[in-house]
Amino acid sequence: MTLPNTPAILVTGGAGFIGSHTVVSLIEAGFRPVIVDDFSNSSPNVIQRLEQITGKAIAYYTLDCLDLQGLKTVFAQETISGVIHFAAHKAVGESVQQPLKYYRNNLDSLLNVLSLMQEYQVQDLVFSSSATVYGQPDNLPVDEQAPLKPAESPYGFTKQVGEQILRDACKVSALRSVLLRYFNPIGAHPSGLIGELPLGPPNNLVPYIIQTAAGLRERLTVFGNDYATPDGTCIRDYIHVVDLAQAHVQALKHLQKQTEASYCEAFNIGTGKGNSVLEVIQTFIQETNQGLPYTIGPRRAGDVTAVYASVQKAEKQLDWHAERSLAQALVDAWRWQCSLK
Repeated sequence: MTLPNTPAILVTGGAGFIGSHTVVSLIEAGFRPVIVDDFSNSSPNVIQRLEQITGKAIAYYTLDCLDLQGLKTVFAQETISGVIHFAAHKAVGESVQQPLKYYRNNLDSLLNVLSLMQEYQVQDLVFSSSATVYGQPDNLPVDEQAPLKPAESPYGFTKQVGEQILRDACKVSALRSVLLRYFNPIGAHPSGLIGELPLGPPNNLVPYIIQTAAGLRERLTVFGNDYATPDGTCIRDYIHVVDLAQAHVQALKHLQKQTEASYCEAFNIGTGKGNSVLEVIQTFIQETNQGLPYTIGPRRAGDVTAVYASVQKAEKQLDWHAERSLAQALVDAWRWQCSLK
């Protein structure tokens, strides 16, 4: 039985899509996660589902990370040894319409976490960043040395600024940070108990595919088939969310092994290969035997032609690599969707 004063890993946004899967991976690796989540983009029943998957009681606080005093209570009550910071608004389109909401939430929440880490002498932070920091890369696969292009949305800019805040803080403190630049997380836990649950129409391809196959959407629109790719559709690097979750555990272990007082490194987290939109659609149909009505529409503003990761740095330094296939991720995502009926 885990004692209350056992060192904990604070997981902000721990009831969300990636956060919840990371909580499972943390417990499997022997860590004690403590969740902070305001459930604005998740559901409280995720906590019970996490306990069902892991067989462990999970400490959680219903709290907005903008609430500095509330967050301070968590640091005071729990013995925190590290933080994984997911909590952020993440809808690209909404960020364009409501930029101040995104700047205040995504940046102030990070600043609150950092100020309390400093006060309570917590060194290690894994930061949830994004491949959007690269924009349309000059070369593929894109590696961590690629220049960061001007952000195409306030959301993307908050990730760039968040990374810079951490670099600056690490230079003048004992903070140690890993910046994980995710590519395209998909899939769900194989139990079917947790997965991605978008509020309103999905912005991402795979949730739209599974909702269309389930009859919740009339049809899927493929945005353009005239790109300079083998089948004319955009190419992305789709990574299973369980593989992504395990990257956070490896990042945390990596930080704990660092001997220098300050450390800040960025790592790409993807599969190292790209799949086109039509490849994803055809794989889903083949693996699930489900009908999937789709149509070809015009290009969507802001979509880059192709982006996929070089993951050699993460494989070498974090001792991590993606293990699960596109087909497995799509089958797991479909199992999750079917569990919601």
